[in-house]
Amino acid sequence: MATVELTTENFDEVVGGGGTVLVDFWASWCGPCRQFAPVFDAASTKHDDIVFAKVDTEAQQQLAAAFNITSIPTVMAVRDGVVLYAQPGALPAPALEDLIGQVRAVNMDEVHAQVAAAQPNAAE
Repeated sequence: MATVELTTENFDEVVGGGGTVLVDFWASWCGPCRQFAPVFDAASTKHDDIVFAKVDTEAQQQLAAAFNITSIPTVMAVRDGVVLYAQPGALPAPALEDLIGQVRAVNMDEVHAQVAAAQPNAAE
């Protein structure tokens, strides 16, 4: 599957839905971003059950600011609308594959229960 270009207009629709989304925050002037791009693209062709998306931090400064992106490339893994991972740095292919495996292994029922427990009860 080809990568999806994320903008402020489509971000919530793509990332906020169900399933797993890997997001690459990048910029065209960034050398490590250009080195990581083929690794990210290759993984997107191997994992058609995952949405691979890119945010051009120059064109989408609001998105970069919303996620406090201060270093690029930054990879963010979102599953069922919950950010499970967000770290700067270009990952080598084996590390990206390991991250994908770890994201798949997360028990989302437990994560959603923890998120719900951390939220103030609006009914009180």
